Amino acid sequence: MTIRHIVLFRLNAGMDRGDSCVLRAAALSRTHAEHIPEILEWWAGFDCGGRSISCDFMVMGLFAGRAELDRYLKDPHHRRGAGQWAELASWVVIDVDEGESHVSGE
Repeated sequence: MTIRHIVLFRLNAGMDRGDSCVLRAAALSRTHAEHIPEILEWWAGFDCGGRSISCDFMVMGLFAGRAELDRYLKDPHHRRGAGQWAELASWVVIDVDEGESHVSGE
C-alpha cells in the first residue's frame, strides 16, 4: 500500500508569502526529500491560482506504507519544518491509500 500525504497551508492573518520567515519555512519544506529517506516522491510549492478559496502553500509526498509515513512524521527534519509552519500558518492534512484511489484517464 502506498500512501499519498498531502498538506495544505493557509498563512495566518498578517503573514505574506514574501515574508522572510515564510520563505525560510517553504525552503526547508522543499528539501525534505533530500534529508528523509522514507520519501519516494516530493512536491512543494506556493499557490499560483490566487482564488479566494485557495490555500497558500502545499506539500505532497509519496510513502511506501504507514510505517514509512510514521517514520517521516517523527523525523527531526520534518519536525523542524512543522515547527516553523506552526508559527506562520494553519493547515489540513490528508493521507490517501493510493490502492483505494481512483485514477481516470484514457
